[in-house]
Amino acid sequence: MGIFDFLSGQFIDVIHWTDDTRDTMVWRFEREGHEIKYGAKLTVREGQAAVFVHEGQLADVFTPGLYMLETNNMPIMTSLQHWDHGFKSPFKSEIYFVNTTRFNDLKWGTKNPIIARDPEFGPVRLRAYGTYSVRVKDPARFLTEIVGTDGEFTMDEISFQIRNIIVQAFSRTLASSGIPVLDMAANTRELGQLVGKEIEAQIAEYGLAMPELYIENISLPPAVEAVMDKRTSMGVVGNLNEYMQFQAAEALGRDSAGGAAMQTGLGAGLGMSMAQAATAQAGPWGARPAPAAAAPVPPPPPPMEKVWHIAENGATSGPFSKAAMGRKVSEGSLGRDSLVWTPGQDGWQRAEDVAELAQLFTVMPPPPPPPAP
Repeated sequence: MGIFDFLSGQFIDVIHWTDDTRDTMVWRFEREGHEIKYGAKLTVREGQAAVFVHEGQLADVFTPGLYMLETNNMPIMTSLQHWDHGFKSPFKSEIYFVNTTRFNDLKWGTKNPIIARDPEFGPVRLRAYGTYSVRVKDPARFLTEIVGTDGEFTMDEISFQIRNIIVQAFSRTLASSGIPVLDMAANTRELGQLVGKEIEAQIAEYGLAMPELYIENISLPPAVEAVMDKRTSMGVVGNLNEYMQFQAAEALGRDSAGGAAMQTGLGAGLGMSMAQAATAQAGPWGARPAPAAAAPVPPPPPPMEKVWHIAENGATSGPFSKAAMGRKVSEGSLGRDSLVWTPGQDGWQRAEDVAELAQLFTVMPPPPPPPAP
């Protein structure tokens, strides 16, 4: 093999780049002393751009396509210029491949709370986080402003700077938007668009564009959220007096023994209260008096009377009031050994062992003693 065959074989004929890292933004074609042969093929795939740099200066930018590096407009520098036979002079230029696709699902968030003035709550501290996407819009500007001579530039190297730009723009936009805190959840899309427009010109100076910016959540401090929950609960309860009356009626209704009687008494009491309120409102001549400072507190419900059940021959009967139990004692259908039960009592007991019923047997005379023999 001759010297020219050896030199021709060491030059690079095909220049291309495939990336499987998913976070590389710029990759420099490493030649390590090899020179790019005049007439070599440059392949630029979709989602890429190739930037030629000659002697530290940007020479040209190639968009997706197949190129033959043989035009006289390309920068040429070689140590073999005095060789005019065997092969043409090679290029000694650096080639940077730039990834122009979108980098998606990038995170941003506020490290410290943002102080904003809310029309309803006053000064509040807010936190927010979300995602964004970014892509290289101007490969030449991105290479000169950000990458420099870095042979492999990844998204992590610039994501921190972009997050700072987003947070700064978000703080300004949130403070000047005038959107109440309670309405921010319904306006996250509009806020995201405002923030995107705010930082569009700034990141364009880096050769970047931000196609999407999303605000996933805007939150208040935990202490403020707890107070808002209490306020919401008070709004759901409404009138506190009416709510207490409703709770009392619910408690009485759950007691199966005597519940109907208690509800009847409660209804009568409520009816009298309503009649008194209507009379006081109308006045003696139908005139409406001035509203009172506070509504009168309704009387407490009457105490609940105990009722009893009787077990006899494997069956139960009742409930019976205490007066009805007294009649049964006088009739003889209820004896001292009869088994009785009332709500709240632990199991069935003999009637004379229950304090409330034992006195019924002392009012009536005991049965006569047997005749003397």
